[in-house]
Amino acid sequence: MKRAVVLISLLLLAVAAAGCVGTSSSKASTPEAKLIIFHAGSLSLPLKDLEDEFAVYAEKNLGTKVTFQDEASGSVKAVRKVTDLGRKADIVATADYTLIPQMLVPNYTDFYVLFATNEIVIAFTNKSRYADEINSKNWYEILAKPDVSFGFSDPNQDPCGYRSVMVTKLADLYYGKPVFETLIEKNTNIAANGTHIYAPREIQIKDRRVVIRPKETDLTGLVESGSLDYFFIYKSVAEQHHLRYIELPSEINLEDFKKASYYGQVSITLGSTGKTIKAKPIVYGITVLKNAPDKKLAIEFLKYLLSDKGREVFKKNYQDFLNPPVAFGRVPDEIRDMVKVEK
Repeated sequence: MKRAVVLISLLLLAVAAAGCVGTSSSKASTPEAKLIIFHAGSLSLPLKDLEDEFAVYAEKNLGTKVTFQDEASGSVKAVRKVTDLGRKADIVATADYTLIPQMLVPNYTDFYVLFATNEIVIAFTNKSRYADEINSKNWYEILAKPDVSFGFSDPNQDPCGYRSVMVTKLADLYYGKPVFETLIEKNTNIAANGTHIYAPREIQIKDRRVVIRPKETDLTGLVESGSLDYFFIYKSVAEQHHLRYIELPSEINLEDFKKASYYGQVSITLGSTGKTIKAKPIVYGITVLKNAPDKKLAIEFLKYLLSDKGREVFKKNYQDFLNPPVAFGRVPDEIRDMVKVEK
């Protein structure tokens, strides 16, 4: 009898142990992974939505629980985290695709994809002074009023910043008025020689009416709170935050591909990098870095971004997608049938 009890006890212990092992195995059956993404501030909302959907997709289809480490900044700063600070990331996504071939190819990546577009607008709220008077014909006169404040992001860190400055120089040509001198040169140490602009490494503000922040989305809260009247911003961001905005003429808003040569009359040299950038239609770029901590998963995420699902997410966030996206360099086989490959 005692022997039977002992045998039964041992059997129960074996079953319990097997259950524990099974539970432990079950918990460990789904591996976890993290993707690190350095990206333009204007991509924050669409990327967040896309990441949430990709996490569900990855667990179901790839058998991986994915978390994300996102770092939003001006695109120049995002690239310099890699080139100057030696920081590792899986993906870099910029609001100006040319930063990738200029600063990351060939040492840090060997391909990149052009995938989205945008345009510069002037955003505001009902609290903004002269909100019911401003329009696409008088905006520069409203911003020049002594009781009006306006802002833009730092040209040395953010494409929206140098694009905003170049928009005011294009406005000189379009309206035949000294818009750049009145709004930019008189209020900062950013200067121009003809149609070429120079933004010093350390930008100084001469009038407190003007506010400059590291990235364009840093200004959103100031406008929403009423402490800033107007700011230059991407249309998608204005839409995402339900801000009022005026659209600028296509000759100056950097949206029209047919006007690329017209935009190209204006250029800017950045004190932070020493590089000269010509005004051009706004196109976003994305790449997976050579030393990405999880390169295979990063390419899976890029593939998801370029899919119909990615297009839907960006459309929901008011961001126009290139059709088709255009890729350069040693394009991974996984996305070749989703892009137009250019040499």
